[in-house]
Amino acid sequence: MRITFLWLIVAMVYVNPLFSQGLFESMTSEKEDETEQRTKLELNGYARGLVYGGAEDFDYSHVFGEFALRGKLANKKAFLYTDVRLREGLFYNNKELQLQLKEAYAGYRSSGFDLFLGNQIVAWGRTDGFNPTNNITPNDYFFLTYEPDDQKMSNFMLRTKFRPSHSIDIDLIAIPFFSPSNYRYDLFFKDNPVVFLPIDVPSLNFRNGSLAARFNAELPQIGFSLSYFQGYNPFCGIDLESFSLSPVEVVQKPKPYFMRTLGADFAIPIQSWIVRGEAAYSMTKDYADHIYIPNPDLYYVFGIEKNVWDATIIAQYVGRYTFDFVELTQPQLTEMTPDAIAQFAGEMVNYELTKYNRMIFNQHEQTNHMLFLSASRSFFYEVLNIELAGTYNFTNKEQMVRARLKWNLSDGVAANLGCSYMLGDDKSLYDMIGKAMNGVFVGLEVGF
Repeated sequence: MRITFLWLIVAMVYVNPLFSQGLFESMTSEKEDETEQRTKLELNGYARGLVYGGAEDFDYSHVFGEFALRGKLANKKAFLYTDVRLREGLFYNNKELQLQLKEAYAGYRSSGFDLFLGNQIVAWGRTDGFNPTNNITPNDYFFLTYEPDDQKMSNFMLRTKFRPSHSIDIDLIAIPFFSPSNYRYDLFFKDNPVVFLPIDVPSLNFRNGSLAARFNAELPQIGFSLSYFQGYNPFCGIDLESFSLSPVEVVQKPKPYFMRTLGADFAIPIQSWIVRGEAAYSMTKDYADHIYIPNPDLYYVFGIEKNVWDATIIAQYVGRYTFDFVELTQPQLTEMTPDAIAQFAGEMVNYELTKYNRMIFNQHEQTNHMLFLSASRSFFYEVLNIELAGTYNFTNKEQMVRARLKWNLSDGVAANLGCSYMLGDDKSLYDMIGKAMNGVFVGLEVGF
């Protein structure tokens, strides 16, 4: 892994430019004035206020004001880009001042290849909302706004693209260190003797870096890609650190796991329809010995998109098949002796945590089936935009509904109103999450 990581970085930096230079020599021999631009600075951003509340456990899940500044400086083929956000307010009853470097990277673009280095957000996949092939970008799942993309977090990476033709590009990514998604599992166990330790981050070395590659084609009849990822998944499991009966205390810790993933996606336009599909086969090891590591699985999404009466309608089937699946057996107390009770208590803690990990990985059953529907439409020449989305899981009966109304009051000024609710059986994942994250939101944003 270490040698592979080093050689890939060398190849990305040096080989691609040389290949591109030879392949596109005739193109780059044109006049510099026709292909290069003068130094150009672009600045934009926004200020917004947002209230998100109404959950069972929090009257105000989020209440904050935020200022965002984005800048791009381009000089001929080189450029830099940054997105910085500053917010202050209440987040799950904690008053915080947060400074977020959303993205910051330097880049070089030419007709044959691109090179980027720094903190970047990468989104792979052609389906909507559920992307099995996108294993690169960490997320802040507990940051609540009216824009789902606000949850995406950047990774420091070296990324290069080279294009053998106008319809084909090859994307290579090297990530030197692990960046996890943000978790707030402590919100779900407030009334239990559960302690969450900080995430167990892998040590900083070449072996623990991540590599990814994607072959992408955009043809008139079809768009498709093939991808590969190996590294630590930003979406972690929960491991049991310790357990005691006197006093009663369960110590848990988020823990990342290594995996390899093969992925593919496609989009086919058929008259007024678009048929999309995406699938990923994820391979893990030692899953039988560690409860925080999921089993290998096949995660797939198939959907259709059509414009009906000026509304964009999307319907998707989301499925997952878990390999080497074994049903969980609940421990039984056989004797009323101190040793037997202590053993039973430990087995129950392990059982409950294993069940919880299976829920967050959608591996509570061998097969998992879900339907996703969304509709969006603009009114009054895009002054008013309405979005509706929902899911129904046929396996565990969990449901989610989300609605948003965006009113563009004037140029650069928009009001947002909506709600998001997750519903499930008692002690299901959506039942626990919903108590902290369900609610309505109101926001006002002014951009420049």
